[in-house]
Amino acid sequence: MKPALAGLVSCALMSGAALAESHADMSWTESKYGPDDEIGAANLLTPERAKMAAELVTEGKTYSLGLTLDSSVPAFAPRSMSIAILQPGQVNNSGLGPTETTYNDDIFMGWLGIGSQIDGLGHIGVDHTYYNGFEGSDFVAADGMTKLGIEKVPPIVTRGVLLNMAAYYGQDMLDEGTAYTREDIMAAADQQGVEIREGDVVLFHSGWLDLLKEETRDAARYGSVEPGLGKTGAEYLAEIGVVAVGADTWGLEAVPFEEGVGVFEVHQILLAHNGIYILENMVTEEMAADGVTEFMFVLGQAKVRGAVQMIINPVAIR
Repeated sequence: MKPALAGLVSCALMSGAALAESHADMSWTESKYGPDDEIGAANLLTPERAKMAAELVTEGKTYSLGLTLDSSVPAFAPRSMSIAILQPGQVNNSGLGPTETTYNDDIFMGWLGIGSQIDGLGHIGVDHTYYNGFEGSDFVAADGMTKLGIEKVPPIVTRGVLLNMAAYYGQDMLDEGTAYTREDIMAAADQQGVEIREGDVVLFHSGWLDLLKEETRDAARYGSVEPGLGKTGAEYLAEIGVVAVGADTWGLEAVPFEEGVGVFEVHQILLAHNGIYILENMVTEEMAADGVTEFMFVLGQAKVRGAVQMIINPVAIR
């Protein structure tokens, strides 16, 4: 864990009694979709919602929401990645067969929760209890989870909403620790003339990815603190019934954590309590510059059985 985050964890632990009381109500362990449900808010994805999202496409302009990933992109410690390029069976010869065929292959070595990523429902729990009351000891194994794996997540094709929080606060890039409350989200949506609805994917733009640009690069700051979703904001989005929440930050929620809010408690509210997926390191700059507020959102992640997270490159279409 990064030193800055270790300090934040220590501060959060000091309010442990109050937080333990807030988790005493275990009603969240029973999914409204039934005792066997493993996809949470993805149950809200329907053909009708996909068709309505398609009706938002008026220009056909597409936006890649994924970062270009390499070993220099900051990742939550100890996560890292590298690739190796090989030419199997082609060393010291002219290639394969009479046509001298040569080819390159690659080996990926790294964690799946780096760069632009989706957090699955098996990522975050409360004292080893996860979404729908599944106990970690029953389904988490070293060679893959037997429940809540990323392969269970269906294609996410639905209406997307972008809230430009930097514009709402009147800044190019928000300060670390800035927390989007229920009231902030409602006011920003009203200011930008967009309504958040059940079944939506909601993205927040803060300008934080500017810290990874060559001219303003500060990877240490980028990867240790961030502006982001606050506790009441997460509760508000859960009440509406969104499918996923994302941001142009590495961890979605405000860090340093809000006073009285636990370590990644917003993750707990979304993933464990409500089955709402988290999308991190979303590239929202171009959409924000174009004034996009609603769009068609499309995501089909790699279906690696038993995986917790996945590197992604969602597409927004306006």
